[in-house]
This record gives sequence, structure tokens and C-alpha cells, in this order.
Amino acid sequence: MKRLKRRTLSEANLAATDRFDVVVVGAGLAGTAASYLLAKAGLSVLCVERGEDPGTKNVMGGILYRQPTEKILPGWWKDAPVERPIVEERIWLVTPDSMVQGGFRSARYGEEPYNAFSVLRVKFDKWFADQAVGAGAVLVTDTVVEDVLRENGRIVGVTTGREQGDVHGDIVIAADGVNSLLSKKAGLHPELAPHQVALVTKEIINMSREKIEDRFLLNANEGATIEVFGDSTMGMLGYGFIYTNRDSLSIGVGALLSDLIKKKINPNVLMEHFKSHPMVKRLLEGGEAKEYMAHLIPEGGAASMPPVYRQGMLVVGDAAGLSNPIYREGSNLALMSAKFAAQVCVEAHERGDFSAEMLSRYQTLLDESFIMDDLRGYSKTSSFFQGKPQFLERYPEILVDALHEFLTVDNVPKRAKQRRILRQVLSRRAPWELARDAVGALRALT
Repeated sequence: MKRLKRRTLSEANLAATDRFDVVVVGAGLAGTAASYLLAKAGLSVLCVERGEDPGTKNVMGGILYRQPTEKILPGWWKDAPVERPIVEERIWLVTPDSMVQGGFRSARYGEEPYNAFSVLRVKFDKWFADQAVGAGAVLVTDTVVEDVLRENGRIVGVTTGREQGDVHGDIVIAADGVNSLLSKKAGLHPELAPHQVALVTKEIINMSREKIEDRFLLNANEGATIEVFGDSTMGMLGYGFIYTNRDSLSIGVGALLSDLIKKKINPNVLMEHFKSHPMVKRLLEGGEAKEYMAHLIPEGGAASMPPVYRQGMLVVGDAAGLSNPIYREGSNLALMSAKFAAQVCVEAHERGDFSAEMLSRYQTLLDESFIMDDLRGYSKTSSFFQGKPQFLERYPEILVDALHEFLTVDNVPKRAKQRRILRQVLSRRAPWELARDAVGALRALT
């Protein structure tokens, strides 16, 4: 199988005669990983990206896990433009003026080979795409894929917005994000309902390394994450986050689109509300906002996933609904789905069989992996917490008020304080409601 050189924008348009073993649409994590693995396997690969460069249109919170990425590119973190290895993960439960904090910190996470890194997608995605091109993939940017090409009902390529821009391929991989246009054109991806996606807004705030390390109690080359639940989303299902980069912070907040619509809350208003919380504001003081972006992420787990294969086509990453927000996992699912898709593409080319039956092996690999096991669990979790605002409004307030009462030293005996706390709790939530919610939450999370 031939190996092709990189196609640059200064060269001629894609020719209608161009034919590849695989056409990948989207140069995000999943698309680039699939392109790299397929090129390494000797297949001819075209990766089409709508942005001017890989990363300019790609958004995520900003945490990339070392081990799943090594399944694609061993030792990647030694050369990649990562920001900080994450040594501490904190969880905040906030009310308008208070915070209950938990977390975990490990010196082992600050040593090779590390666990996770903060990254900036513009930097990382360009580097990652260069690895795919170096392996032999063809990358064409600033090009919109408008539809799939069909012959006798089978998908045989894509049509782009360029003159003479039809490109043929034995298999097309849709890696074009949560609201996948290509999957919709192929009849795989229905219109997403508002409760199936969350809308996340994110800012990059420049700040000196010294200030970041002082405020987050970090040594040089150490990073931290904070996930913020409760008042951060004004009672809607979702959370806020703060991640440390080398000389900037990634800060964002998201909620179910259905909740934003129902409460008529503008995402920008939600972001300003989050940033103005006294516990968050103190971490941002003196910083300078440099970038603003917004992005939809899949919600609902396995129950909301579209079909991920058909004759001549596979769907990976966010386009396949592979996201587990409660565990802050998305990048690893995208990468592993790309690995499975590349494996199936190689097998299909070896057999010369691009039928739906052959490509269904991709679904089998997903089902046999941790991905679907986790997403089935997340479906249960997501469906339980949707429509139960008490977990992000009433219960944080009950917990904070109980701790205020218990920790305030005022010469009241502790037994009396405990009785007072119990009365306060029961006055705001009936015993049967407490028991019902506790049992339901436990079942949803296990």
C-alpha cells in the first residue's frame, strides 16, 4: 500500500481521482490517533480538518492521561508540549459563601511516567498531527467535509467544500465532534436532544508560574485540578473546573443544555457567576483572560450513543458519544476508540471486506473494553441525577450549615450542637426523603 506525503494548502485542490484506504474526518484526538495508527500500519490515510490548523477548533477541559495516550504513541509525553503533570485533584462542594473540600495528592504522580497532564489543545494537537504526518498520513486543513459519497448504498468517501473535492476511501472514519455532521449525513446520528449534551464555556487566564505555584501550593513542574460542584452551576446538573497550566489557568463551567434552556440562563452569565464565587475569585485575581471558547460535550453515557458503524464507515470519539463527565474522562475514550477503529480498518483491508458485518467488530471491541462497561454505569448515574436539583442546591447548604454549627465555638455542649444539627436537617428534608435520595445516589454511583 502506498504512503503519501503531506498535502499543504498551497498545493492544488483535492482531486476527484484521489483515493485512500481510509478517510478520517476531524483532526482532534480521535481522528489524529486513528490517522497515526493507520499510517503506521501501512495504509494510505487522508485526515481532513476544518480548522486552519489542528487544535484551533478543538476544545476540552484540558487534562490528558498518560497511559491511554501511550497505547497510541509510546513515550509521547517526553516530547509532547504538555503543561504540568497533575499531582493533586481536589473536589469542592460550594454554596454562595462557603466550601467543603476533599481531594487526593500523591508525590508518585509527580514522577515518571506520571498519570495525567494539563494540556493546551492548540499546542498539543498541532504536535500530535505532526506525528501522524510523519508516519505517512496526509493532512488537509481549512477544509469542510459536507457529505458522504455513496455507491449502491455503501459509503465510499466524502465530498468537501473544495472545487473537485470528492475523495474516495474504502472506509470513512467520522471524528468530527459531538454534533457530528458526517454521521448525520450517513444516517447514523440523530439530532441530539438538549438533555443529551452539556454546554461548557472555558477561558484561558494568563498568570505567572510563581503565582500559580504559590496559590495552588505546587512545586515547579507540578499541576493541580479542582472540580467544583453545587452553586458553581446555579443548581443545574454540571460542574465547574480549574486546571493549572505552566503560565495560565484553564477555567470552565458547564451544565446540561436542557437546564440552561429551562432556566433561561446564558452560558456567559453562568461563567461570570462561577468566576465571582469568593473561593474561585481569589484564585483568579491578577490573571488576564486571553481566550474564550464554548463546546458541547456528550451526556447520557451508553443510553445516548448513536450507532457507531455501517457499511464503509466508523464513528469515534465525541462523535460516537464517548464521554464520561462524572469521572472527567473523554480524551482517553476518544483515543481508545480510535485504536479499536484502526485495528478494524486494518483487518478489513487485509480481508478486502468493508461490509457492515465486518465493521461491526468495532462495536464488539468497544463492548469488550472498559469503555462500554463504564458508559453503561454512567447512563444510570446521569439519568438519576437529572431532574434532582436537591443534590446541587439543598444538600450542599444542609452540609455547610451543619459544619458551621458544629465548628463554631460558642460554649454550647457538643451533644446540644448535634441535636440542633439533626433538627435543622430534618426541618429541611424529611427522613424518608433523605433515605430515598441516599439509596438512589448509592445505586446510581455503583
